[in-house]
Amino acid sequence: MAAVFIFLLLLFSFSITTAQQRHSNISKTSSLTPTTDSLWFSPSGFFAFGFYHAEGGFAIGIILVGNPQNTIVWTANRDEPPVSSNVSLVFTVHGLVLRTSQGREISIIDPHQNASSASMLDSGNFVLYNSKQEIIWQSFDHPTDTLLSGQRLQAGAELVSSVSEKNYSTGMFQLKMQHDGNLVQYPTNVPEVVEYAYWASDTHGEGDNATLNLDADGYLYLLNATGFNIKNLTDGGGPQEETIYLMKIDVDGIFRLYSRGLDQSSEWSVEWSSSIDKCDPKGLCGLNSYCSLMDQEPVCTCLPGFDFVDKSQKSWGCERNFVAEACKNNDGSIEYSIESLQSVMWEDDSYLVISSRTEENCIEACLEDCNCEAALFKTASAESKSFLRDLEEDR
Repeated sequence: MAAVFIFLLLLFSFSITTAQQRHSNISKTSSLTPTTDSLWFSPSGFFAFGFYHAEGGFAIGIILVGNPQNTIVWTANRDEPPVSSNVSLVFTVHGLVLRTSQGREISIIDPHQNASSASMLDSGNFVLYNSKQEIIWQSFDHPTDTLLSGQRLQAGAELVSSVSEKNYSTGMFQLKMQHDGNLVQYPTNVPEVVEYAYWASDTHGEGDNATLNLDADGYLYLLNATGFNIKNLTDGGGPQEETIYLMKIDVDGIFRLYSRGLDQSSEWSVEWSSSIDKCDPKGLCGLNSYCSLMDQEPVCTCLPGFDFVDKSQKSWGCERNFVAEACKNNDGSIEYSIESLQSVMWEDDSYLVISSRTEENCIEACLEDCNCEAALFKTASAESKSFLRDLEEDR
């Protein structure tokens, strides 16, 4: 077994689906306001479209109704600031428009053609129609962090986690349905290359323009452009008559399949997850820190010589608690100490890789290199290597 040491210098549908989808008609000039708790419900009452409470105000989205807690399955303009209570949401020929008390109009849903009516469907899909009753816009084509049964994640599209359980803005992790047929999880705001991936379906090259699909029985699978099944993520076959399924990329960067009874007081159960190790999502703890499990829950810890940027936001990472001397200012009079962390792995690039027979060789190599701030010592049956690197300054 390889040994690793690091030395440091001081992430639906439900049974009501029928052959012909039922829907309630929302006509032009219909409106909603946050203060009246008015919503546009699907015929069954399980789904609703409208305002919901968010951090700092109200957001607009699709709600799966529950008691005591609703589940948000889609959010409009998720990265816009929450709105105040002095607004109204109006359905117009141009789609959905938010009107403020100052008379300002903000587009919430723009179908790019004239809209005649809208519906909140029992599938959880919110749709806009033209005068011919043709769908010209639907929320199923614009997922945020959740996939409902009957919905598919198209090639090139992604689900992106939320910031927190109460803040539905864009978070730290994404699930990308790549054009090459591979379903991959990455942190957000990084190159979408294998070095940054932390989970994949391993279906690269098995069919272009594949889609991720969720059926009403909890069957989660990938189809290529010809409709051929290239991967089963779950077996399906779960109960349908009294059960709702949804798939979500959670705040912690893991995507999970959930089920819940139609009884609004039922609780969600995890049917499947992309990982059981909550430290798997890369970047969960931010820069200059590492993740470890305690009672199966992730714990972020700063590297020696570093403190959290914000203890209440540990995903922001850590910063130095001392002033580092630049190499050009080091006249040789400064002495450094070195600390080791056992069984910790660093996966990003090192600026130098050298052969080292022992840990002592690795430590010596780092101490003799003014640019070295951390070293990874890795042993295998054939050889031992040291990976020298510097540390990140900015998060």
